Amino acid sequence: MAISVDPYLNFNGNCAEAMRFYADVLGGSLEFMATFGESPMAEQTPPEQRDLVMHATIVVDGQRIMASDAPGGYYSRPQGLYVSLGIPEPDRARRVFDALSEGGSIQMPFEPTFWASGGFAMFTDRFGTPWMISSEPSQSS
Repeated sequence: MAISVDPYLNFNGNCAEAMRFYADVLGGSLEFMATFGESPMAEQTPPEQRDLVMHATIVVDGQRIMASDAPGGYYSRPQGLYVSLGIPEPDRARRVFDALSEGGSIQMPFEPTFWASGGFAMFTDRFGTPWMISSEPSQSS
């Protein structure tokens, strides 16, 4: 059986909003979402944290992105990593970049490079998630 390598993102109380947004922008589906209040740990969870997402999964083209809200002040902004998307179609890559980067900060705008003729970008979205998008169209013979 193959090993699955899936990004697991943490959020500061806005996991549900972020995961619904990602599923919509990436053309995926929300496979699972549960709050701490819906879990067997509900009674041990402080009331103000019961609506936080304990676990969520979206599926995009057969691949998973998982996430949760970090409870009780344990959230820290991601650093030292990016969620990397390879999107062969440059027009689609541009649309995803435009949607995900809106309201965020762009480190490198989407444009062709010597390693990605369709375009490449690096940015952090409005939820604090760092992304890279690369588009290298397939060559037809």
